[in-house]
Amino acid sequence: MNVARSLNNWRKYRQTVSELGRMSNRELSDLGIARDDIRSVARAATAL
Repeated sequence: MNVARSLNNWRKYRQTVSELGRMSNRELSDLGIARDDIRSVARAATAL
């Protein structure tokens, strides 16, 4: 069960990083996210 949850969290993390990475700097700025913060934002999103 724990392995399945970890895999699911990793997939969500990768999807979040990918989606945010495709955004322009302007779009990220509108969301209050710097390009350097994408990984930490994705980590926080999957920790919920």
